Amino acid sequence: MWSHHFHPQCVTNGKHPNPRKHTMTYNNTFQDRAAQAAEAKQKALEQYRAKPPVDDKTAAERIAAGEERAAAKAEKAATKKLERKASDEAAATDAEAKAAAAAPKSEAELKAARDAKYAARKARR
Repeated sequence: MWSHHFHPQCVTNGKHPNPRKHTMTYNNTFQDRAAQAAEAKQKALEQYRAKPPVDDKTAAERIAAGEERAAAKAEKAATKKLERKASDEAAATDAEAKAAAAAPKSEAELKAARDAKYAARKARR
């Protein structure tokens, strides 16, 4: 990279290739700053006006591409929603199965388990 002292244009004509036109200093007046702002605004407006207008074909292509992106995004969101719903249902079913396994047994089941233990003890003697 060239240092500004050894830039080829500096050597030939003694001026830097990109001098700052308006340097802000402490002594600038409000009028100077307002004039600079107006100048910059005018320059931006000229650049905007110099831009070629967008033709109808390009605009239609951009609109179609935007609609395609929106449709793809909506489809992806719907798929994700269905997956989340299926996952929630699976989790609910799993939770129900765990709750059923952990539920206290009825009195008849408890009596049958107790009778089986008693019969096993009797058979050992």
